[in-house]
Amino acid sequence: MFSGIVEDMATVVAVKQYGGNMDFTLTCSFTGELKIDQSISHNGVCLTVVSIDEDCYTVTAMEETLDRSNLGMLIVGDKVNVERSILMNGRLDGHIVQGHIDETAECVDMKDADGSTYFTFRYRTDKEMARRGYFCVDKGSVTVNGVSLTVISPTDDSFTVAIIPYTREHTNFHDITIGSKVNIEFDILGKYIARLRHFDN
Repeated sequence: MFSGIVEDMATVVAVKQYGGNMDFTLTCSFTGELKIDQSISHNGVCLTVVSIDEDCYTVTAMEETLDRSNLGMLIVGDKVNVERSILMNGRLDGHIVQGHIDETAECVDMKDADGSTYFTFRYRTDKEMARRGYFCVDKGSVTVNGVSLTVISPTDDSFTVAIIPYTREHTNFHDITIGSKVNIEFDILGKYIARLRHFDN
């Protein structure tokens, strides 16, 4: 489990594809503290550390993860938002994040807000997905590339978030432009409520 509070931006140093899987080798400020089998969120995707070599570590993404996320688009030199799993005795500064990406969304608009920036994202949806909780609610939570954010002005297939200068500087939001693909995870509480309503009907 994660909180959506990004710890660092890891740099991709190698990408290797074999079969339907891809290995990503990265380096970040806490590489020396990692252990094999540890779960790390990469752009919101929970991946397991499979090897560590000096100042780099490697994780593997399977085909289903690559199909559902933007990880397959990563190249050497890209910056990835990373977060270690939360400690149960710590503060939950963001919201409950599973690290299970629901789908990608496309940035369709950016507006300056006196130094901050409003980003609008559009995602694929249909009635069945909405019944399963794949939607946003005003002032609810959503995770974008692993960043816990508050939803503004949601529609049936889009939402807006406000990014303060600190967040834009310290996450890969500074690389997002119109047309960029991001990973999104909808609020797990909303998914459970939607599922319960399905059984009540």
